[in-house]
Amino acid sequence: MATKMCSHLDRIEPVTARTEGCEECLASGDPWVELRMCLSCGHVGCCDSSLNTHATKHFHATGHPVMRSAEPGGNWGWCYLDQVMLGQEQIGQGPAAESHPPT
Repeated sequence: MATKMCSHLDRIEPVTARTEGCEECLASGDPWVELRMCLSCGHVGCCDSSLNTHATKHFHATGHPVMRSAEPGGNWGWCYLDQVMLGQEQIGQGPAAESHPPT
């Protein structure tokens, strides 16, 4: 069986988190479970286990396909369009990414 790959890695930008928590939950005062960061623009949203699911709502509103965990030690990502988990090298956090920066 072939492994499904992400075809949207070219949409990853060198971004930093725009906030230290879920942007929308901080504004509304709602709690969140875990955080995700958009790798196209740096938006921080709450995960699908949170009441408001702002990370997924951000994807639907913007079409930005790739996010990563914004939790300490969270070195994985997700492509919403391809529905595939991404490793740390793919999202620019692993040893391979550090030794071979994009050109």
